[in-house]
Amino acid sequence: MNLKVGLVGLPNVGKSTIFNALLQKAKAEVANYPFCTIEPNMGIVSIPDERLNEIAKKEGSAKITPAFIEFVDIAGLVKGASKGEGLGNQFLSHIRSVSAIAQTLRCFEEEDIVHVEGEVNPLRDAEIIELELILADLQTIERRMEKAVKQAKSDKNALFEIAVLEKAKAHLEEMRILRHSISDFTLEELNFLEKTLFLLTLKPIMYIANIGEEDLVNPQGNKHFRALKAKAEIEGIPIIALCGKVEAELSSLTENEREEFLKAFGLKEPGLYQMIREGFSLLNLITFFTAGPKEARAWTIKRATTAKEAAGVIHSDIERGFISAEVISFEDYKKAPNFQKAKELGLLRLEGRDYILEDGDIVYFRFNV
Repeated sequence: MNLKVGLVGLPNVGKSTIFNALLQKAKAEVANYPFCTIEPNMGIVSIPDERLNEIAKKEGSAKITPAFIEFVDIAGLVKGASKGEGLGNQFLSHIRSVSAIAQTLRCFEEEDIVHVEGEVNPLRDAEIIELELILADLQTIERRMEKAVKQAKSDKNALFEIAVLEKAKAHLEEMRILRHSISDFTLEELNFLEKTLFLLTLKPIMYIANIGEEDLVNPQGNKHFRALKAKAEIEGIPIIALCGKVEAELSSLTENEREEFLKAFGLKEPGLYQMIREGFSLLNLITFFTAGPKEARAWTIKRATTAKEAAGVIHSDIERGFISAEVISFEDYKKAPNFQKAKELGLLRLEGRDYILEDGDIVYFRFNV
């Protein structure tokens, strides 16, 4: 399942610092100048999930294997990127390869760190990025339109393409982000725009507000964050407030040191944990679990996956020989000492191949090959 979340933003907003903290090691270069990152950095990050730890403890599992998500640190985008400014289309192509966007926006003031636009203003920065993505999508559509028009005389599918392209182009020319206009398109039209053209403004997005250390306890006290949150709420965009500098410090501490550090700020967990989970959600993913003495494991599937399809995520033989699935929700599982006792108490359900798995389901697959 090749699903990635791309960290996108202007230069010097803290993307690489946050990315390094995600990986808990300094993989991406961090420096106080634009275009410090040129080639995208990629890293696999485990999903923090206390449910898995509880399952492993109850089942006495010798090994714990979490679910994972891939993050990509993409070089800074600047005004005019769609016309080749900065490193231009090279960056835009990297964004095209991800499935969701974590738009990182600077909400902290610090004179020693230059801002490419001269002053801190996350609303302006968000608008710059949105405009460049719109212009890039318009270029993609215009190129595809030229090809479709040439093919229209001999290919009926080209007529469908032209109609969809014209509709999408009309939205973009009005400076409208396509993900805000999904209801205007049929499922077939959206599939074409998403899976054939990989349009940037259709990708799901969240805002990462990089705030200062002094605003960690109360992000609402930061005027930049307040303004950005208001925009996010109007547009239905998830927003996470974190301090990249603090997250970088946290990533280098032991577990006990981290707990003390968080306690000093009155925080329950690192902000990156929220970011990881939100990225997982943006990709429309859920988790199901399998557990036993050898291993407790979290598995990643798309929402609306059937039991038979989920079995194939573990092994194709299990999917091919699928008979049924013994399923218990995590909430019901908490009522019993372990899986076997839950079964004895009648808390498990026997489900068929078409059962749609829910997030947190614990599953034992019956199969015969």
